[in-house]
Amino acid sequence: MKSEKIIQIRGKGIVVSGNDIDTDRIIPARYLKEITFANMGNYAFYDERFEENGNMKKHSFNEDKFKGASILVANKNFGCGSSREHAPQSLMRSGIKAIIAESFADIFAGNCRMIGLPTATIKLESIQKLMNFIENNPSEILVVDLQKKELAYNNSKLNFEMSNSLRDSLMEGTWDSTSVLLEAKDDIKKVVSRLPYLNNFT
Repeated sequence: MKSEKIIQIRGKGIVVSGNDIDTDRIIPARYLKEITFANMGNYAFYDERFEENGNMKKHSFNEDKFKGASILVANKNFGCGSSREHAPQSLMRSGIKAIIAESFADIFAGNCRMIGLPTATIKLESIQKLMNFIENNPSEILVVDLQKKELAYNNSKLNFEMSNSLRDSLMEGTWDSTSVLLEAKDDIKKVVSRLPYLNNFT
């Protein structure tokens, strides 16, 4: 059974500015001990958002104006650092449905792909313009169109970059490799039956 086809994402934007925001900032290491991803959305940017006593810090994820936002806009090398898959899980489970940035760490982008979380890149000048718009107009809807490779907001349109393989897998619903394998289980069984070392080979 194929995964959900992702063609277009609509939602409010949220800005997390700054270069080299690493996975330890996205989700602190102590939360990696949990055996499921179920609660990961509660921990997104946790140490960036809260003091040790629980008091809130200034952070976009704490701002009322960004409540319900689903399109994250960031700067350069977003998701660098350790390869923890919990980082994109925490963002997705906090409500993020797409991430737009100047650039991404490769492993982070790959982990996003595995859970159907689109990552697209836009050049600095356009990213800054988009961030400024979101900050001043947080209730406006952004539209990320994978088919057109275009982000539309207000009366503006920005072209973004996304690898063809990522774009195709999202649009075709083949981004979840486990689902792809399960769909092909009958073909896999046929191949297994032909392999001597899996059939009492001595």
